[in-house]
Amino acid sequence: MQALTLPASRGWRWLTDGFAIFRRKPFQLSVLVLGYWLAMALINAVPFIGQLLGFILIPAFSVSLMNACRAVDQGVEAPQPVLFSGFHAHLQALIQLGGVYCVFSIVVLGVTTLIDGGVLFQLVVLGQPPGEEAMASGSVMAAGQLALFLLLPIMMANWFAPVLVAWHGLPVVKSLFFSFIACLRNWRAFFVYTVAVIVVGALVPGFVLGLLKPAGGGELFSAAMTFFVIGVLLPTLYASFYVSYRDVFVIIDENV
Repeated sequence: MQALTLPASRGWRWLTDGFAIFRRKPFQLSVLVLGYWLAMALINAVPFIGQLLGFILIPAFSVSLMNACRAVDQGVEAPQPVLFSGFHAHLQALIQLGGVYCVFSIVVLGVTTLIDGGVLFQLVVLGQPPGEEAMASGSVMAAGQLALFLLLPIMMANWFAPVLVAWHGLPVVKSLFFSFIACLRNWRAFFVYTVAVIVVGALVPGFVLGLLKPAGGGELFSAAMTFFVIGVLLPTLYASFYVSYRDVFVIIDENV
């Protein structure tokens, strides 16, 4: 297995190719994503341990989504039940991967308490929504920016790691290392991809709002945005995650 270095323009293609995969099975992928978010909501609702358990199970659920996207891309049947197909192989390693992600995320959020007094930490880890006064302060925004900066290398290490564990049987540490290096080598493509996601996620809702606002369609706009995010944008994003893996990693036949 080898990680390729792709041109920057490929980042845009990840999103468009992800949408092409979504268009093949829009209903199935939308229902799958909705099921995933409902499952995570139920897990997070468990008192005391729900938030942490949700973090730990993210890699296994990610593999489930990638299994579905790969099946659509290759024109084959996805393993059943699709939503829990990521729990079938290398589950212990995936849970360990989720544990690593959880620990490092908590450490990063712990650092942000030096800025906002623990508001962001309580929201993400403990599920305690802050008051309006806390949210209005600039310290929460600064803490969020710091968290995003510190989480970036963690996100890079975890971007490809779940599928490297589930599909290639790599150990946890090795999968994290390969994922980080692959993201680092393709930072230009990831930069373009990030810009593309922001443009689609911000400009499209803004355009729809501009059309509906003169007619006073506030409720209609909310309904349209809910459908767009859950029914189109999120399935497309998950499919684009798969496309980035498909493009970056190639299998080397050692017998050739």
